[in-house]
Amino acid sequence: MSKPTEARLVVVDDEPSIRDLLVASLHFAGFEVTTAASGSEAIEVIEKTKPDLIVLDVMLPDIDGFTVTSRIRQEGIDAPVLFLTARDDTQDKVMGLTVGGDDYVTKPFSLEEVVARIKAILRRTREHEEDDPMIRVGDLEINEDSHDVTRAGQPIGLSPTEYKLLRYLMDNEGRVLSKAQNSGSCMAV
Repeated sequence: MSKPTEARLVVVDDEPSIRDLLVASLHFAGFEVTTAASGSEAIEVIEKTKPDLIVLDVMLPDIDGFTVTSRIRQEGIDAPVLFLTARDDTQDKVMGLTVGGDDYVTKPFSLEEVVARIKAILRRTREHEEDDPMIRVGDLEINEDSHDVTRAGQPIGLSPTEYKLLRYLMDNEGRVLSKAQNSGSCMAV
């Protein structure tokens, strides 16, 4: 029996040896990892996979990591970002944190430190998420405290059963669910 995945990560680095080393270490630590080798590929992969955290090299061949972070933040993607870079200038670190990064590790780095920093960031962000009663998918929002549902800011009235079904579907965004799974889950919620 395999252990559950700790989190979904995207690793972005243009150096295959570093990328492969990170992937192997992160898989061993229990993470599901998707990779990208350039800034433009990173944006596509991040939009598609909706990761829990992004490990992002600053110096990429096409679009630098700071620009990638700015673009995904503009698109409403708020996954934490851990920057990896050979540049350790204070100005670069400040820029990375200013554009929406959460932490900064300079190369060469210790794999143990990278894994520890990822776990620390995820702990902090998950604690914060637990306080948020909102579930969001696109422009659809459910407030779990009040059971209010809105789409594009407009309130939607739902019966208790409709609310439970919608909540279950939103919790399982992107997954194909059978009718039996839907029926059983609504009764259990």
